[in-house]
Amino acid sequence: MDRLTAAEVFVQIAERGSMAAAATALDMSRAMVTRYLAQMEQWAGARLLHRTTRRLSLTSAGEQALAHSRQLLEVARELPRVAEDERQADPVRGLLRLACAQSLAQEVLAPAAAVFLQRHPLAAIDFRVDSRAVNLVEERVDLAIRISNQLEPGLVARRLGDCASVVCASAEYLARHGTPQRPEDLAAHRCLTYSYFGRSVWEFADAQGRPVGVPVGGPLSANETQVLLAAAAQGVGITLQPVYAAAPLLVAGRLQALLPAWVPQALGVHALYQPQRRVPPVLRALLDFLVDWFAAPAHWPAAPAAPARSRRTRV
Repeated sequence: MDRLTAAEVFVQIAERGSMAAAATALDMSRAMVTRYLAQMEQWAGARLLHRTTRRLSLTSAGEQALAHSRQLLEVARELPRVAEDERQADPVRGLLRLACAQSLAQEVLAPAAAVFLQRHPLAAIDFRVDSRAVNLVEERVDLAIRISNQLEPGLVARRLGDCASVVCASAEYLARHGTPQRPEDLAAHRCLTYSYFGRSVWEFADAQGRPVGVPVGGPLSANETQVLLAAAAQGVGITLQPVYAAAPLLVAGRLQALLPAWVPQALGVHALYQPQRRVPPVLRALLDFLVDWFAAPAHWPAAPAAPARSRRTRV
């Protein structure tokens, strides 16, 4: 039998002085009250009540059982309150499906997720790593992080920051093919491009902010940043990649940054999600967290600083 109910029955008998009164208070049959009392005495291994024709009184074992029963009922009443307090203290709970490219997940979002989940232990994140732009509705994705200046309509976009890029190549490639001195020189070089962009045009701005677009091509294309960076480090060609992804190879000396007097076009980093009347607390918390994360230079590198020199020397 249910010990919690048995404890409640015993407390009612003790407080009301009769099994009939306890049965009425609990909306329970007299026979059921009797059964619960018998079960309580069996569990206690002792008689709990003195029974007389007029009234019931507690034995010494009954006094102890009454104290324990009241304590048990108090704990039972506190459990929902504890759960409610926990929900109020941290409403950030539940699973989020997050879609992004592999390099962004590996270099930026995985470390960010680790910190976020430490702060909100009731939350969970399921990464959907894919180089393509997934359909949030069809693939049941809650949030997509995309680096693009062309956003699809029908989604809510929250800007997280700007993605700076860098043109880079290995010392081996530059020794064999020469170092480009200005963006237009790239047209004559072996450039490693993204396969899903079609005809690739790399866009820059000069020191005065004037745009320069250069059609490029080469022997290798891919739909993933890390593949292009690995090929560039092996001397296959020149590539234009996000600073956050290229930084480890640049620091290690496996790649060299090129064209420091020209700034490659920056792309926006956006968090995309479906319009909804009420944004779930876990999604809102992650959005706010990512805004702060991308704002920190230690987490999201800026473009390499260009040396202070006039573009006239480049023309």
